[in-house]
Amino acid sequence: MTGRHQAVGAEATDDATELIAQLKELAGADPADVRQVVAEVLAALDRAAGGALREHLPETIRHDAGLDPATSARH
Repeated sequence: MTGRHQAVGAEATDDATELIAQLKELAGADPADVRQVVAEVLAALDRAAGGALREHLPETIRHDAGLDPATSARH
């Protein structure tokens, strides 16, 4: 990678490192709170991906994040 690609890669690595640190901090919190945060993040990522993320997630995770058809119909 050169130039712009290196900068983008470095930014993505920095973002990922920060996200990992935040998730590790959450790990000591109430598990129900952690599940809720993860569900909200997955739902936001799925919206940003135009709904394409949900097909790659296990059924239980889709359900928890409100991304399965039965849950989506209720929202």
